[in-house]
Amino acid sequence: HVQLVESGGGSVQAGGSLRLSCTASGYTYSRDCMGWFRQVSGKERELVANIYTGHVTYYTDSVKGRFTISQDNAKNTVYLQMNSLKPEDTAMYYCAADSFCSAVPAGFRYWGQGTQVTVS
Repeated sequence: HVQLVESGGGSVQAGGSLRLSCTASGYTYSRDCMGWFRQVSGKERELVANIYTGHVTYYTDSVKGRFTISQDNAKNTVYLQMNSLKPEDTAMYYCAADSFCSAVPAGFRYWGQGTQVTVS
């Protein structure tokens, strides 16, 4: 049984930072893809960043230079360091996992429950 659990969300002022964590159980993703998506109510879930086999990374344009995705295989955890946060980063953030990366949510089989990020 695969379980992904996110943590680290919260409320922060514009310009601040947060670090999201996603810890997996029942799943070892060191050779797979882990992604972070976000969703605003009423809008589609969008890809923020992903990391493949621990080192190949992708970022959507709006977060390049501000967000960093990384993973700790020993802890089976993937992180999303978010700096210089903007109000438009406000969303529910979800981590996802699968064998290969995809730019769309349908490409990932496993999902966490989400963690809310609010930037004011």
